[in-house]
Amino acid sequence: MTSLEDQLRRARVLVVGDAMLDRYLFGDVERISPEAPVPVVRVTREEARLGGAANVALNVKALGANVTLVTVVGNDEPASKLEQLLQEKGVEAILGKDPQLYTCVKLRVIGRAQQLVRVDFENQPDHEVLGNMLGDFHRALPRHDAVLFSDYGKGGLTHIARMIELARAAGKAVLVDPKGLDYTRYAGATLITPNRSELSQVIGGWIDEGQLEDRAQALRHSLRLDGLLLTRSDEGMSLFDSAGHLRVAAKAREVFDVTGAGDTVIATMAALLACGMDVREALPIANRAAGIVVGKFGTATVSYRELFP
Repeated sequence: MTSLEDQLRRARVLVVGDAMLDRYLFGDVERISPEAPVPVVRVTREEARLGGAANVALNVKALGANVTLVTVVGNDEPASKLEQLLQEKGVEAILGKDPQLYTCVKLRVIGRAQQLVRVDFENQPDHEVLGNMLGDFHRALPRHDAVLFSDYGKGGLTHIARMIELARAAGKAVLVDPKGLDYTRYAGATLITPNRSELSQVIGGWIDEGQLEDRAQALRHSLRLDGLLLTRSDEGMSLFDSAGHLRVAAKAREVFDVTGAGDTVIATMAALLACGMDVREALPIANRAAGIVVGKFGTATVSYRELFP
C-alpha cells in the first residue's frame, strides 16, 4: 500500500489569494520613551517571512506536497522580497505585477518575546487585481488535485465565484478560507474554514451548541457546501456536513502564538484532500497540525515528520 508520505509527494495544490510579506523587528526593551509612555525597542535582528496566501502555500509545501501560488503583488521592494522568499522555499509561483498595488506588509515589533505593535502597509485597489489572471488560473487548474482560496479581503478575489465554478466543473476539491460578510461568493465550494469571529459575523452569535449547529447547517445548505469547518481556537474545531456535527478537541501542547494557525489548518486539509482523503479523515490530522504550529512563534509551518514522528 502506498504510504501517505508518498501520496503527498504526488499531490498538487493550487493556492490562489492575497499574498503578504510578514516582517519582524526583534529587540531589547530597557526603558520607556521620554516622548510618550511607550517602550523603546533597540532592534537587534530583522526577519522576513511569507504571509497570507504565501504562508498557506508554504504550509502545503512543508507537508511534502506540490504547490503553485497564484497571486498579484505590487511593483515594489516588498514584492521583490516576497518573490525571493518563494524561490528560496521552493514554492512555485505565478505572480502578477500591478503598479497600482502596494504589496501588503505586516510589520511586527517584538520586545522580550512579546509583540508590542503591528503596523500594516497596504492599499485598497480600485480595480480587480486578479481579473487578468483568470487565464493563468484556468491554465494551471488541470495539473492540480485541489484548489485552495486564501481570502484576506485585500481585493484579490473578486472573481472567486467564477474560479470555484471552473474548479468544481473540473472535479477538483475546493477549499476556502473566507473573509467578510458575503459568503454567497463561496457557493459551491467543498469546504470553508471560518473562525469563530468570522462565522458569528455571518450567522450571528449562538447561545449553545444546538443553535450553532442549526445556523451553521442552514448556511452550509444555502451555499451548497459539502462541509463547513469552524476553527475554535482553544475549543478545537467543529465540522458541519451531511453526516451532522463532528467536534474535535484542541491538541495544543503549549500555545505560544496563534498567528497563522488557520493557514496551517486549511493547508493541511487541502494537501490531504488532494491525496484523496475525505474531510472527516483529514480533520484530526489538521487538528494535530494546528496544535503543533501554535507552539511556534509567528507565521510558521509543520512538517510531515512533526505530524507523524
